Amino acid sequence: MSTPDRRRRTTMHHHDRAAAEESAMRRALVLAATPGVPMVADTRRVGCVLLAPDGGVVAEGHHRGPGTPHAEAAALDVAGERARGTTAVVTLEPCHHTGRTGPCTEALIAAGVSRVVYAESDANPVAAGGRARLEAAGIDVDAGLLADEAAALADVYRLAAREQRPFVTWKFATTLDGRSAAADGTSRWVSGRAARLDTHRLRARCDTMLVGTNTVAVDDPQLTVRDAEDRPLATQPLRAVMGERDLSSDRRIFDASLAGGAPSVHLRTRDPAAALAELFALDRQHVFLEGGPTLAAAFLTAGLVDEVVVYVAPFLLGAGRSAVADLGITTIADAFRPVVTDVTVLPGLDGEEPDVRLVLTPPSTHEES
Repeated sequence: MSTPDRRRRTTMHHHDRAAAEESAMRRALVLAATPGVPMVADTRRVGCVLLAPDGGVVAEGHHRGPGTPHAEAAALDVAGERARGTTAVVTLEPCHHTGRTGPCTEALIAAGVSRVVYAESDANPVAAGGRARLEAAGIDVDAGLLADEAAALADVYRLAAREQRPFVTWKFATTLDGRSAAADGTSRWVSGRAARLDTHRLRARCDTMLVGTNTVAVDDPQLTVRDAEDRPLATQPLRAVMGERDLSSDRRIFDASLAGGAPSVHLRTRDPAAALAELFALDRQHVFLEGGPTLAAAFLTAGLVDEVVVYVAPFLLGAGRSAVADLGITTIADAFRPVVTDVTVLPGLDGEEPDVRLVLTPPSTHEES
């Protein structure tokens, strides 16, 4: 065989390996975003896929919350002896410290992994040194694969760490003319079933759901996360209500038996910053704000909304409750103008018309990122 032919085969082999590793990293990112993982202030969402030398998937794993095995350890446990000689594809640089669990670097070395590919370097100084430790043990290491996608996955963690408060996603449903309820107060259902299922998917990505006392007193929501068959997920977010108003103990938000033991808390304040400070002290990273127009206006006015998710239903009411209360805006030039980051049409289910989901980022947050 000529030298050019040998060179071509080497290049093709490298190309095949790169393609397999990219595919594995995309799968690891999906695993990292698995719904229902409880978070605390120092917890990251991480996914891991172990690849055999021929590019086949040997095992996969993801971090399931504080005190549980990290993604690498979870995948190694599934693989057992088959882990020897594999490539570990991980969304975050393996940690090199002992916290609630042992160092991932030592687990990878002991398992005989031959190569590690990770997307994002760990900026946490406590966990640093993973790459150096792996290379010192003779493991081939490559970094930066799909780093931007991995960084986006960590937006919640980064903001919580920087601002010392939870990331806030405000979700609401509205008609074409901006109504969240009819004139008689009825709001079930403004959005279609597809939007409601999507809402539960988004709820599952958060560790706290927050409403105001009026919502609890009037609507008596259960505030659980449920699957497509309307069954509660095994892991539930904290159910939080804020406001100074006393609430009856028979409200469903306070009944843990309705949510598989999901905890709840009454934050006796009307100040969004104070409420978020209390939640952060409870190790909460991501708040899903589902309160009414008054609560939404309070968070917007305080500049404490980091993401907006809107479901727009294709009908008109002409009158009724606005999706958000008075923001003190009197002229079009002062309008609140978030940046649109995603527009998705959710196909109608059960004969319903489609809803449109908009994901938006407030201007100040967009400028900082």
